[in-house]
Amino acid sequence: MAGGGGGKAAAGDAPEITLEHTPTWIVAAVCSVIVIISLLFERLLHRLGKRLKNSRKKPLYEGLLKVKEELMLLGFISLLLNVFQGTTQKICVKESVMEHLQPCKLDFAEPAKTTAHFAGVLGGARRLLAGGAAKSDYCEKKGLVPILSVEAIHQLHIFIFVLAVSHVFLSAITVLLGIAQTRNWQHWENKIQASDENGPQMIKHVQEFQFIKNHFKGHGKRWKTFGWLRSFFKQFYGSVTKEDYITMRLGFIMKHCRGNPKFNFYKYMIRALEADFKKVVGISWYLWVMLIVFLLLNVQGWYVYIWISAIPFIMLLVVGTKLEHIITELAHQVAEKHTAIEGELIVSPSDDLFWFHRPKLVLLLIHIVLFQNAFEIAFFFWLLVTYGFKSCIMGKPGYVIARLVIR
Repeated sequence: MAGGGGGKAAAGDAPEITLEHTPTWIVAAVCSVIVIISLLFERLLHRLGKRLKNSRKKPLYEGLLKVKEELMLLGFISLLLNVFQGTTQKICVKESVMEHLQPCKLDFAEPAKTTAHFAGVLGGARRLLAGGAAKSDYCEKKGLVPILSVEAIHQLHIFIFVLAVSHVFLSAITVLLGIAQTRNWQHWENKIQASDENGPQMIKHVQEFQFIKNHFKGHGKRWKTFGWLRSFFKQFYGSVTKEDYITMRLGFIMKHCRGNPKFNFYKYMIRALEADFKKVVGISWYLWVMLIVFLLLNVQGWYVYIWISAIPFIMLLVVGTKLEHIITELAHQVAEKHTAIEGELIVSPSDDLFWFHRPKLVLLLIHIVLFQNAFEIAFFFWLLVTYGFKSCIMGKPGYVIARLVIR
């Protein structure tokens, strides 16, 4: 806020009104609305956490705590932006410095026009946040411009908020869709739990098992190449079949809980999915680094927004292909070791089937994909609301449509 009685604004601007000359009922009313909204949101999170805790949804409860941590971090970032706003306005640079790495091309041919441009930005900023006028005049008197205008800080503030909300929302939607897609698994699990496994064990040729028929097509390099291609295309139309579920369930039980054939594999998978939600809902440090790198490279003519949109799409295809191919590898292992099997088909799941023997690497890639998608969605809507569809930062309409289709 400007000091004293509010001072005089630049020529053509309306005088700014400080708290000294603002009616108390307006101040109280605005504060009341903000406090009420904040308290309602806090109580909503509290009740949601209590409900998750009472229903023993520990992973989801920990995921909610992670969301609270992200909101606290977001609030701290907002506080820093406000606290250092005045300091930023006193960091002055020459106008020529602003010519480099611009997201939108500026015409610097006419100095007078350039000065007017920055003056307009700063003039508009004065009406956004109190106190901006005095600080921006500090650089104007020296014939310089602040390194970041008040308006730019305000817009950056909004973008970070939209990004955090988009990431949490998209992560939650992804997990809910994943749970919805596993509804058939529960039906299959109930049938298995109700079945009698003490009947006679038949000896069957390994090729008679439906799991082998679906995933094993032959030996040799030729068939291995075909297996990768099949895994790539199967991710678009195929999902986990009943035979896949039964086989993977039995393989897990024989490896981890051999003495409990009635182990509820479905409940275990849901708990694992909830635990993964706790990990992907947060914005880790490396994701913030990716965000900063994009903001740095988002230069006019570099078309960074094109390849940055392609990266998560490619990663998603790679992860989907790998997961499908792991099932194919399990079928190959059984078919190569056995010609006939007594009873049910048993596979041997292992960490060796994953990249670098680390299954968590797949979760890391999924985390990056979710963040990149959230970033693209947040960036698009932020630009749309702030600058409009025809903004130079938005890019050509064809590029925008392509990015939305990829999402």
